[in-house]
Amino acid sequence: MKPKLGLALGSGSARGWAHIGVIRALAEAGYVPDVVAGCSIGAFVGAAYADGDLDQLERWVEGLAWKEVLSLIDVSFSGGLIKGEKLVDFFQRHFVDKEFSSLPLPFACVATDLATGREVWLREGLVAGAVRASIALPGLFTPVLRNDRLLVDGGLVNPVPVSLCRAMGADVVIAVDLGSDRMGGGARHKPEVAARADVADDEPGWAARLRKTFSRPRLANGDLLPSMAGVLTTSIHIMQMRIARSRLAGEPADVLLTPRLGHMALMDYHRGSEAIAEGRAAVIRMLPSLEHALSA
Repeated sequence: MKPKLGLALGSGSARGWAHIGVIRALAEAGYVPDVVAGCSIGAFVGAAYADGDLDQLERWVEGLAWKEVLSLIDVSFSGGLIKGEKLVDFFQRHFVDKEFSSLPLPFACVATDLATGREVWLREGLVAGAVRASIALPGLFTPVLRNDRLLVDGGLVNPVPVSLCRAMGADVVIAVDLGSDRMGGGARHKPEVAARADVADDEPGWAARLRKTFSRPRLANGDLLPSMAGVLTTSIHIMQMRIARSRLAGEPADVLLTPRLGHMALMDYHRGSEAIAEGRAAVIRMLPSLEHALSA
């Protein structure tokens, strides 16, 4: 009997657009998952895929400019820098606006209970709200109240949710770890000037300030000075990388895909085409392992 195939999409902020390339390349090689589990940005992409919206998501991501990223940000001064209401509204209008039970492909995502530190598996209710909880990076996004629990980013406890895939019945799990190429690489990267060329000179003052908060300006000697948000998000992602390594050691995937995206800053959501291409490349590199795992 054909083994049930699960796909675990890991956390990693903007690097998560690589998941789109992974899914595309897997399908082209003849590997279509029976269940999908996601964490943080992996939940965002996984939900769209499970609802059949991957084509629409890919078009949006490839055309995403930095100004559009800013347009989805609603500033908060309580619990986090961003409320996330604009993002959820956008997600519901353009991608998933339904309950888990209505998805064509079984999907679930991971969040963290802020009060207890426990891992929470979200598999019921509205998908958009669950995705919003899974991406609630502490300090950046405000926490989400869901079923009387205050939830934040699932990457704090299970950045690459192999265990959730297993619980959903997967016999073979393909996992995507976006953190394997992260340590040090992103901190050393010196982005090209063109990376912000799409920002208009006449953008509103608050938008310019917010952009500078997320960007990493150069010092006189050419080195990068991390912003406050950059230090916060990078520190959290270093922690998530360590947690992912520990979880994957105890709960290994049958095939682990590791896109090489350490050169991308965590907020480079406008560099989607680059991330998607590397997602495809990660699958191609591991095709022999995929064939072995699924033929065993």
